[in-house]
Amino acid sequence: MRIGLSSPNSSYGVPAAEMAADAESRGYDSLWVGEHSNIPASRETPHPSGYDLPRMYWHMRDPFVSLAAASATTTNLQLITGVCLLLEHEILDLAKSVASLDDVSGGRFQFGVGVGWNVEELANVSPVPWSQRYNAMRETVTALRQLWTTEESGFNGDHVNFDPCWVYPKPIQQGGPPVLLGCQGRIGLRHVAEYADEWCPIDIGFRDVGQGLQWFREAVEGAGRDPDSVPVSMYLFSSPKAETLAQYQDLGIQRIVFGAPDEAEKHHRFVEKHQALVDEFSQP
Repeated sequence: MRIGLSSPNSSYGVPAAEMAADAESRGYDSLWVGEHSNIPASRETPHPSGYDLPRMYWHMRDPFVSLAAASATTTNLQLITGVCLLLEHEILDLAKSVASLDDVSGGRFQFGVGVGWNVEELANVSPVPWSQRYNAMRETVTALRQLWTTEESGFNGDHVNFDPCWVYPKPIQQGGPPVLLGCQGRIGLRHVAEYADEWCPIDIGFRDVGQGLQWFREAVEGAGRDPDSVPVSMYLFSSPKAETLAQYQDLGIQRIVFGAPDEAEKHHRFVEKHQALVDEFSQP
């Protein structure tokens, strides 16, 4: 099993370049950073946890800039958006950002994506209706893969439209970087099953993680794909414990992602506290 490290990527936290170098030296296989383009001051959508919105949401750095900085201080560490809210980007610019990051990192980028949870945030930057966000995500992923693999590309969909054009550079990875979907629930699983290269759910999104994995495998089989061909990276939002990692390993989860705190001092205490788990469970 591999172990990744997730960072809130806040402007007051540990710089990504420093965090990445430390994570690689400690045996983590990947660094994950999230994204919020904006937090509306008049937000009405409650945070999924039910608690007040944490401070870090206002202070997230741009994920592509942070991961580019992280690539310069590491050699093998995988660099992952966890997750990019792709509907909040202009698609041609997004295609170039992703390909450029894959290029400068030597093909170490993995593209984690999602639709988000904040209705007002999406409305601030996109004409896509909230009810159509999953359909728009499917179109966006399809168009991005086309842009990454063809010299001249155009697209005409319900939500994504652009005339034939050239967009360079192309990603180093053939076909483009893997697309990881951070979606859960009935609709989310249908999309994962249809076109995701990997699934990256949050463990607290399930009453029973084993049951959630069974639903995932059934959905993938229903889409005519082999569940073993779609790896699972599970976000661990609770405090990491050996028994939890052993359980997830037995369930066939390929990667566990530890969620580190945002403030620098707390972050350093976190990685020191859990180093023994990385040493015990981390395998190529």
